Amino acid sequence: MQLELIQFTSFYAGLLAFVYVVLSFRIILMRRKYQVGIGHGKQNELHRAIRVHGNFAEYVPLALLLMLLLELNQTESWLMHLLGLSLLIGRLFHALGLGKSAGTSVPRFVGGILTYTMMLVAAGLNIAMVY
Repeated sequence: MQLELIQFTSFYAGLLAFVYVVLSFRIILMRRKYQVGIGHGKQNELHRAIRVHGNFAEYVPLALLLMLLLELNQTESWLMHLLGLSLLIGRLFHALGLGKSAGTSVPRFVGGILTYTMMLVAAGLNIAMVY
């Protein structure tokens, strides 16, 4: 039996990993700038950067797991790309919006909608595949 490549999830996991590292380095640079070793030192900019990174880390793993399960169940390639792009663009928009302001913003809202929609569609598809 030949194993199929998990190409879609691998591709989007790779792209999202690059974003994760960029978000991590952003925090490192701010920690140096503000001379804060742990926490945020009451620096709002650093606090937002930490939350952007944390939010990314909270949502992306489950979303990628949902994608992986769909791919293993041979979901159509166009749908895998749609889900992967929704997640990637959603997380980028959310990071840009939250990174600039702790309040509401169009990029943050759009990013949240894209991420939640991707996860709900992927969850629904995974459930539907059982029946």
